[in-house]
Amino acid sequence: MKVFVAAAVAAGLLSAAPAFANADLAKAKNCLACHAVDKKLVGPSYKDVAAKYAGQKDAVAMLATKVQKGGVGAWGQIPMPPNPQVSDAEAKTLVEWILATK
Repeated sequence: MKVFVAAAVAAGLLSAAPAFANADLAKAKNCLACHAVDKKLVGPSYKDVAAKYAGQKDAVAMLATKVQKGGVGAWGQIPMPPNPQVSDAEAKTLVEWILATK
């Protein structure tokens, strides 16, 4: 099984970082209290975020900043609170995972 997974990663069919690891990071950083992959909770679903920012060159940097500093207005008037407990690397990892959500 490991050989198959390694071959799939090498061929680009799978990410080297498993999706569940990033879901675990989202859970650990309390993102899932307000967001879900496929439905709106307090904030938009990750699928909606991925669709809205698909193809935007600066989306990862802009959204990683929003994860850490918070924001309001892009999805209505309910603010997203700042998340200073999320490091720069974690924010980038989370946003890349979110933007890959289909």
